[in-house]
Amino acid sequence: MAYTTIKKPSDYFNTKLYTGTGAELAITGVGFQPDWTWIKRRDAVANGGMFDNVRGATKLLSSSQTDGEQTLAQSLKSFDSDGFTLGTGTNGYVNTSGSTTVAWNWLASNTTASNTDGSITSTVSANTTSGFSIVKYTGNDTAGATVGHGLGAIPKVIIIKRYTDVRSWPVYHYSIGNGNKLYLDLNYASASSTNWNSTTPDSSVFTISEASDVNGGGGASDYIAYCFAEVKGFSKFGSYTANASTDGTFTYTGFKPAFLMIKSINLNEGWFMYDTKRSTYNVVENFLLAHGSNAEETSTANSVDILSNGFKIRTTDSRLNSSGSYIYMAFAEEPLVGDNPCTAR
Repeated sequence: MAYTTIKKPSDYFNTKLYTGTGAELAITGVGFQPDWTWIKRRDAVANGGMFDNVRGATKLLSSSQTDGEQTLAQSLKSFDSDGFTLGTGTNGYVNTSGSTTVAWNWLASNTTASNTDGSITSTVSANTTSGFSIVKYTGNDTAGATVGHGLGAIPKVIIIKRYTDVRSWPVYHYSIGNGNKLYLDLNYASASSTNWNSTTPDSSVFTISEASDVNGGGGASDYIAYCFAEVKGFSKFGSYTANASTDGTFTYTGFKPAFLMIKSINLNEGWFMYDTKRSTYNVVENFLLAHGSNAEETSTANSVDILSNGFKIRTTDSRLNSSGSYIYMAFAEEPLVGDNPCTAR
């Protein structure tokens, strides 16, 4: 059975639902001051908005767009002790009057520090307890460059965006290895890549090539990276093999997932996001797309069960369970064992 030093996962990751007002709006009840907040409107077509404390509040990126960073003074205006404050703007995708919205929130360190572990000096906000760090660096167009991530553990997932330019979002996932890539903004299957310079990250740094998606030179070459190391009982990053059955594959995580994102490795299928705040009982059929502006959809063709110790696929659809392998990212609602062990839904 799983054991974790994190007794209350919502101290490090929490999902918050709210309805936009179009007026300045303080979102409270997150339980901590977020360092990374990913917001997605549910009831209408809208690109998601990502904000982090390293680039600063009001600095928007969207996982479904290749656009560079936008500074929107009336978007997410501040990270607060128990949540965040939204401004009056509607072009930030975050606070349209009457809009039902979800915000996924992660805690890093609430501070930043210079990191010189790599050949490129980085600015890092790292939480070694929860295995999450935000890393900002400037590319040097050099193959084999290294960047310090501050985790003190090997990251299994790294999501990078060149935020000063129009670029896609390359994703490293250890299940596809250091010679391949996926893109968070695209539904493409895994493809061979030199992005990671054929080098697996270690407990201090990740390695990048001179590819412009991860390490370009020149004036517009600033990058943000979201890095994740596994923490038993809190986070799990892995893969499962399809069985093309409605009695689908069960994947053990060692906790009841609060958030789950799934992507096919072999097929041109998208990034499907589930959470237990939007879907409070099984079967979970409500999903949003990381790579798309789509409103929230409900479909038995994309259904999963969230269980006390993992998740189980409940469809034969190619997006989750037709052939090949699928990667996932999962964060805990409750650990399987601990002071308050989780129960079934």
